[in-house]
Amino acid sequence: MTVVAPSLTLVRRLRAAPERVFAAWTMAETLATWFGPHHTRVEEAEVDARPGGSFRVVLREDNGGRHEVAGRYLDITPDQGLVFTWAWQNAPERESRVTVRLRAIPEGTELTLTHDRFADEATATRHTRGWTESLERLAARFATEGMA
Repeated sequence: MTVVAPSLTLVRRLRAAPERVFAAWTMAETLATWFGPHHTRVEEAEVDARPGGSFRVVLREDNGGRHEVAGRYLDITPDQGLVFTWAWQNAPERESRVTVRLRAIPEGTELTLTHDRFADEATATRHTRGWTESLERLAARFATEGMA
Protein backbone atom coordinates (compact mmCIF):
# COMPACT_ATOMS: atom_id res chain seq x y z
CA MET A 1 0.00 0.00 0.00
CA THR A 2 1.32 3.42 -0.99
CA VAL A 3 1.26 6.07 1.71
CA VAL A 4 0.51 9.56 0.43
CA ALA A 5 2.23 12.33 2.37
CA PRO A 6 0.00 15.20 3.52
CA SER A 7 -0.20 18.31 1.34
CA LEU A 8 -2.02 21.62 1.01
CA THR A 9 -3.23 23.70 -1.92
CA LEU A 10 -4.25 27.36 -1.78
CA VAL A 11 -5.59 29.48 -4.64
CA ARG A 12 -5.58 33.28 -4.57
CA ARG A 13 -6.45 36.00 -7.06
CA LEU A 14 -4.03 38.92 -6.98
CA ARG A 15 -4.45 42.40 -8.46
CA ALA A 16 -1.10 42.34 -10.27
CA ALA A 17 0.22 41.00 -13.56
CA PRO A 18 1.97 37.60 -13.46
CA GLU A 19 5.40 39.18 -14.01
CA ARG A 20 4.96 41.32 -10.88
CA VAL A 21 3.80 38.34 -8.82
CA PHE A 22 6.73 36.28 -10.11
CA ALA A 23 9.13 39.09 -9.13
CA ALA A 24 7.61 39.14 -5.63
CA TRP A 25 8.71 35.51 -5.22
CA THR A 26 12.13 35.78 -6.89
CA MET A 27 13.57 39.13 -5.74
CA ALA A 28 14.85 39.07 -2.14
CA GLU A 29 14.04 42.71 -1.41
CA THR A 30 10.43 42.26 -2.59
CA LEU A 31 9.99 38.88 -0.90
CA ALA A 32 11.02 40.48 2.38
CA THR A 33 8.04 42.87 2.22
CA TRP A 34 5.34 40.18 2.40
CA PHE A 35 6.71 36.74 3.26
CA GLY A 36 5.72 35.05 6.51
CA PRO A 37 2.74 34.91 8.87
CA HIS A 38 1.23 38.12 10.30
CA HIS A 39 3.19 37.91 13.57
CA THR A 40 6.58 37.82 11.80
CA ARG A 41 8.89 39.99 9.74
CA VAL A 42 11.69 38.98 7.40
CA GLU A 43 15.05 39.65 9.02
CA GLU A 44 17.14 38.23 6.15
CA ALA A 45 16.30 37.03 2.64
CA GLU A 46 18.64 35.52 0.07
CA VAL A 47 17.34 34.42 -3.33
CA ASP A 48 19.25 32.86 -6.25
CA ALA A 49 16.22 32.20 -8.47
CA ARG A 50 17.48 29.75 -11.08
CA PRO A 51 17.21 25.97 -11.39
CA GLY A 52 19.74 24.61 -8.89
CA GLY A 53 19.91 27.96 -7.09
CA SER A 54 18.84 28.36 -3.51
CA PHE A 55 16.93 30.60 -1.14
CA ARG A 56 17.13 31.31 2.57
CA VAL A 57 14.75 33.36 4.71
CA VAL A 58 15.08 34.25 8.38
CA LEU A 59 11.82 35.21 10.09
CA ARG A 60 11.61 37.05 13.40
CA GLU A 61 8.42 36.69 15.42
CA ASP A 62 6.94 39.61 17.35
CA ASN A 63 7.84 37.70 20.55
CA GLY A 64 11.50 37.44 19.46
CA GLY A 65 11.45 33.86 18.17
CA ARG A 66 13.69 33.21 15.16
CA HIS A 67 12.95 30.75 12.34
CA GLU A 68 15.08 29.98 9.30
CA VAL A 69 13.88 28.17 6.18
CA ALA A 70 15.88 27.32 3.08
CA GLY A 71 15.61 25.32 -0.10
CA ARG A 72 16.70 24.72 -3.68
CA TYR A 73 14.92 25.77 -6.85
CA LEU A 74 13.96 22.71 -8.88
CA ASP A 75 12.14 24.50 -11.70
CA ILE A 76 11.61 28.13 -12.67
CA THR A 77 9.46 29.36 -15.54
CA PRO A 78 9.52 33.17 -15.65
CA ASP A 79 6.11 34.75 -15.03
CA GLN A 80 4.46 31.30 -14.84
CA GLY A 81 5.77 29.64 -11.71
CA LEU A 82 8.43 27.95 -9.68
CA VAL A 83 9.08 24.76 -7.74
CA PHE A 84 11.41 24.60 -4.76
CA THR A 85 12.34 22.42 -1.81
CA TRP A 86 11.51 23.63 1.70
CA ALA A 87 13.29 22.74 4.94
CA TRP A 88 13.39 24.49 8.31
CA GLN A 89 16.88 24.88 9.78
CA ASN A 90 15.87 23.01 12.94
CA ALA A 91 14.60 19.98 10.94
CA PRO A 92 16.53 19.77 7.64
CA GLU A 93 15.72 16.08 7.26
CA ARG A 94 12.01 16.95 6.87
CA GLU A 95 12.30 18.42 3.39
CA SER A 96 9.06 19.16 1.56
CA ARG A 97 8.25 20.77 -1.81
CA VAL A 98 6.45 23.97 -2.83
CA THR A 99 4.95 24.54 -6.28
CA VAL A 100 3.71 28.02 -7.22
CA ARG A 101 1.78 28.37 -10.48
CA LEU A 102 0.74 31.73 -11.95
CA ARG A 103 -2.03 32.20 -14.50
CA ALA A 104 -3.04 35.51 -16.08
CA ILE A 105 -6.68 36.43 -15.50
CA PRO A 106 -8.53 39.67 -16.42
CA GLU A 107 -8.12 41.16 -12.92
CA GLY A 108 -4.45 40.15 -12.58
CA THR A 109 -3.08 36.74 -11.61
CA GLU A 110 -4.47 33.52 -10.20
CA LEU A 111 -1.82 31.98 -7.95
CA THR A 112 -2.00 28.31 -7.00
CA LEU A 113 0.36 27.21 -4.24
CA THR A 114 0.78 23.52 -3.49
CA HIS A 115 3.02 22.47 -0.62
CA ASP A 116 3.45 18.69 -0.47
CA ARG A 117 5.57 15.91 0.96
CA PHE A 118 4.93 16.91 4.57
CA ALA A 119 6.10 14.52 7.28
CA ASP A 120 2.68 14.53 8.99
CA GLU A 121 -0.76 16.14 9.05
CA ALA A 122 0.11 18.48 11.95
CA THR A 123 2.94 20.00 9.91
CA ALA A 124 0.60 20.50 6.93
CA THR A 125 -1.91 22.24 9.21
CA ARG A 126 0.71 24.65 10.59
CA HIS A 127 1.92 25.46 7.08
CA THR A 128 -1.64 26.07 5.88
CA ARG A 129 -1.92 28.90 8.42
CA GLY A 130 1.51 30.29 7.55
CA TRP A 131 0.92 30.25 3.79
CA THR A 132 -2.60 31.66 4.17
CA GLU A 133 -1.27 34.63 6.12
CA SER A 134 1.70 35.10 3.76
CA LEU A 135 -0.61 35.17 0.74
CA GLU A 136 -2.89 37.65 2.54
CA ARG A 137 0.12 39.91 3.00
CA LEU A 138 1.08 39.50 -0.67
CA ALA A 139 -2.48 40.31 -1.80
CA ALA A 140 -2.55 43.38 0.46
CA ARG A 141 0.73 44.59 -1.03
CA PHE A 142 -0.72 44.46 -4.54
CA ALA A 143 -4.10 45.89 -3.46
CA THR A 144 -2.39 49.08 -2.30
CA GLU A 145 -0.12 49.34 -5.38
CA GLY A 146 -2.68 48.51 -8.07
CA MET A 147 -2.08 46.71 -11.34
CA ALA A 148 0.71 48.91 -12.70
